[in-house]
Amino acid sequence: MPKAFGAPLGDWTAPPPPGPERIEGRYMHLERLSSVHTHALYQALADNHDALWDYMVVGPFHAETAFIRWINEQIAAKDPLFYAVIDPVTGQAAGLQSYLRIAPEIGTIKLGSIVLGAQLQRSRAASEGFIRMIEWAFEAGYRRFEWKCDACNLPSRRAAERLGLSYEGTFRQALHYKGRNRDTAWFAATDKDWPALREAYYAWLDPSNFDASGTQIERLSDLTRLVRVSSDPALADHRG
Repeated sequence: MPKAFGAPLGDWTAPPPPGPERIEGRYMHLERLSSVHTHALYQALADNHDALWDYMVVGPFHAETAFIRWINEQIAAKDPLFYAVIDPVTGQAAGLQSYLRIAPEIGTIKLGSIVLGAQLQRSRAASEGFIRMIEWAFEAGYRRFEWKCDACNLPSRRAAERLGLSYEGTFRQALHYKGRNRDTAWFAATDKDWPALREAYYAWLDPSNFDASGTQIERLSDLTRLVRVSSDPALADHRG
């Protein structure tokens, strides 16, 4: 039997590390995390919002001083590289998300450490925040975009599938945190998926896809369904 090899990379070159100060969107924008966001984030995410941190390695935070300390650590970090999600109504930071496992030399990057305030959850602004980070990565030249989450975190698994990311399996007992086991569900898209994903994303984000109340007309999951190489079996009974 002849030897088999992967497809040649061709003229691919390593992309730059992420780091734009601002990522623009139609319904929100992202700003590199800084101290100016701290107080608004504490009010939106930490002050009496313990459940938002259920699937995060850190938190919840019951004192603003502890939250400030953690935020300052993230501001100084390069991986993860955090962005504040700016609420389009208030103009204030109301969520956090980050690039992490950043490896330009092999062209892979991940979106994670997502914490969104109540006003952003299940909103087109929140979905666009994810989309714009995926867009930046692929347009910059990354070959693979990853999303991983606690296998028990069904909202995160649904979000990955809505975005057209393919389910790649579950790593059992991948780590532990807060005194409990974590099986990790893996999702990803590649640069080969990107042209079709971009078309689906732009169609969904178009203002004509929303009625006067802001309700979507065509669902993002319907637009991305054909892009996914595989679907998450854990969501079979939850898709509706």
